[in-house]
Amino acid sequence: MTTSTTPTIVLVGHGMVGQRFLEALAERGVTDRARVVVLCEEPRPAYDRVQLTSYFSGKTPDDLSMVEDGFMERHGIELYTDDPAVTIDREAREVTARSGRVFAYDTLVLATGSYPFVPPVPGKDARGCFVYRTIEDLLAIEEYAKDKTVGAVVGGGLLGLEAAGALKGLGLDTHIVEFAPRLMPVQVDEGGGAALLRTIEQMGLTVHTGTGTQEIVTEDGSVTAMRLSDGSELATEMVVFSAGVRPRDQLARDCGLDVGERGGIAVDELCRTSDPAVFAIGECALASDGRVYGLVAPGYEMAQTAAAVIAGPGDEDTKGFTGADLSTKLKLLGVDVASFGDAHGAAEGSLDVVYSDSRSGIYKKLVVDGEGTLLGGVLVGDAESYGMLRPLTGSRPPVSPEQLVLPAGVGAPVALGPSALPDDAVICSCHNVTKHAITQCTSLPEVKKCTKAGTGCGSCVKVIEKLLPAATDKGLCGCFSYTRSELYEIARTLRVTSFAALLDSHGRAEAKGGEGCEVCKPTVGSILASLNNGYILDGEQAALQDTNDHHLANLQRNGSYSVVPRIPGGEITPEKLIVIGEVARDFGLYTKITGGQRIDLFGARVDQLPSIWTRLVDAGFESGHAYGKALRTVKSCVGQTWCRYGVQDSVRMAIQLELRYRGLRAPHKLKSAVSGCARECAEAQSKDFGIIATASGWNLYVGGNGGATPRHADLLAQDLSDAELVRLIDRFLMFYIRTADRLERTSTWLERLEGGLDHLRDVVVHDSLGLCDELEALMAAHVAGYQDEWAATLDDPDRLRRFVSFVNAPDAPDPSVRFVPERDQIKPDLQILTIGTLEGATSR
Repeated sequence: MTTSTTPTIVLVGHGMVGQRFLEALAERGVTDRARVVVLCEEPRPAYDRVQLTSYFSGKTPDDLSMVEDGFMERHGIELYTDDPAVTIDREAREVTARSGRVFAYDTLVLATGSYPFVPPVPGKDARGCFVYRTIEDLLAIEEYAKDKTVGAVVGGGLLGLEAAGALKGLGLDTHIVEFAPRLMPVQVDEGGGAALLRTIEQMGLTVHTGTGTQEIVTEDGSVTAMRLSDGSELATEMVVFSAGVRPRDQLARDCGLDVGERGGIAVDELCRTSDPAVFAIGECALASDGRVYGLVAPGYEMAQTAAAVIAGPGDEDTKGFTGADLSTKLKLLGVDVASFGDAHGAAEGSLDVVYSDSRSGIYKKLVVDGEGTLLGGVLVGDAESYGMLRPLTGSRPPVSPEQLVLPAGVGAPVALGPSALPDDAVICSCHNVTKHAITQCTSLPEVKKCTKAGTGCGSCVKVIEKLLPAATDKGLCGCFSYTRSELYEIARTLRVTSFAALLDSHGRAEAKGGEGCEVCKPTVGSILASLNNGYILDGEQAALQDTNDHHLANLQRNGSYSVVPRIPGGEITPEKLIVIGEVARDFGLYTKITGGQRIDLFGARVDQLPSIWTRLVDAGFESGHAYGKALRTVKSCVGQTWCRYGVQDSVRMAIQLELRYRGLRAPHKLKSAVSGCARECAEAQSKDFGIIATASGWNLYVGGNGGATPRHADLLAQDLSDAELVRLIDRFLMFYIRTADRLERTSTWLERLEGGLDHLRDVVVHDSLGLCDELEALMAAHVAGYQDEWAATLDDPDRLRRFVSFVNAPDAPDPSVRFVPERDQIKPDLQILTIGTLEGATSR
């Protein structure tokens, strides 16, 4: 026992669970009356291991940190990184660290987590073999993969699929080897595994199920192949083992604490080990129900329990840990996968309700008993309903099981909302937060601050937002209580030119000084772009843009980019057509004529974009803004110049309109078309604004939309002259930009607009609100301030720094990219992930 009057708590391990334990101590005031020492094996404080793979999508180790700035200093916690505990003397109550430091303790908490299991196969220690557990593992994998083309992952579970996604993201031809007959055998059933397999194979990964790894074949100490149990040999240059984890209990074994037969430090319901002064929490602990829990949510519950016990009598939150919900929802390789409750239907007499759509890769299964009580389920490809279904487990839902799995419009007329959940339903399983606790808050930031709900895996956020009173207001998001149109007026009237200024001056109180969210940042970015006409990747604006806008090109499924030059009205000269062909040939790009009368060039690496643009810009092309929420195209038929039915020059008008509205940023993409006669060959009535020629002029149609929810446009005005047509379109577009919600197409906006088409006509034709001069002036400012974003990028060396595959090799092509012929052209078969930053380009 320590002789100091201040008790000492030593925490061994500083992962996600260890950090949650420290937060629980601080919340209970324990850090004010005790010395707290933390021994951390890794060279950095706790980080979000659940989001580990996001490192390859651009997040830095600092982004993944779970420790709030100043937390340790504020609570007087002594953190020793890169200095793990090596021995425990329970008799003397001392812990010795690798550095030689010795710490006496009154209470010892073991949160040592788990270690990756590596099958004992020959060659497992060869150069090129890795595990997938820490940031250091990821850094080593990233470095080794730079000059490799093929990689394999041993294990098709949660971490295995994440590791496979990482290798694919690094540009490797990736294989997954899973001993079980299906992927994710613990979480999903046979049907779910089949749906997941189909989707993953469509992404270009090769999956080997029902086979194990017998040997890692090496040459000169490096991996060259894997020999599988089915007798086959798989050529590969690196192997990542992700075949499960084991509890890290060696410290406990060495000091004589009780451990389970199959591992894990044995604890009781209060998380005490066989020594009352020692606790164990998280993946290293064998709970009183005989299980080792490998998920973060049970670890958080253990952390809360241990902290409450250590805080002493009177802690109202003290309750034993007797087990935990094993439900999971993840996005693996871009595929939503979720399981909850009795997912495999192990209960006697259980029944399955299944919906499967092989074409779309969607599989949903609910397990119910004979009375209709929901016991569990599996969701693959579409896990939108997970947040509602999991809390209903163990109860009889108010609608039939069939209605819970069928998609809207296919026998599912009843929408089940969060209001159907009981108050004691657990909405956030990571932090065990109920519906009742959430409804005591008024906004998402308040929920996160007061309950921590939504700060774990994030799968509960959508349900939380629907439960909040703030959801009944019309605020854009948890950061702003104003709608998009109100924010537009604020920015326009007060001449606000930055997101930070708008957030600080008009954001919700709890959001001020913050960074905003994924909803408001691109929305405000669009507003500022429509008002200021500035280069969208300059300064703060860059951080507000969506993925495609970051590189002024469209990110494709395989990680390469497509380039779409503007071809106004579809009219093109032979010389320009030749240039496009030469560019496609020289850069090995796949070409396709789009539905908007343009030529799309697919398969460009990010470092090739400036070179491609240079060739196109020199030939007179400019950005077609296919990547932005902006005007895409103005289609046209050939009009009266060539067509014997044409009554107006539709090509001339289409070119005039496309050049006028090019680069116009809007709440959503804009499409248009001009038909030279009533035969409507350009399909103008399916566009956001469409023009049809008459013998007397032009008819203007607005609010049309193609796609999944087609809507015919409405006739706004007819028999217009050229000048009248342009003036009304100016007014229509600026009124839409001014009043629409985020990501709202003109079709939806017009249907929502109070008074509908009649009101719109009153405003933009008859000037009932006296706004028309202002709307026209806004459009005139846009036209005058337009600049081609490709050309503007090429003229600025600082802007060009964004377009590299590797920041440490900006002038070298990515060596991991291979190209294979497809459809008699060249198309990339590997994914390159690139991440832009405000200061330049960082790519991995």
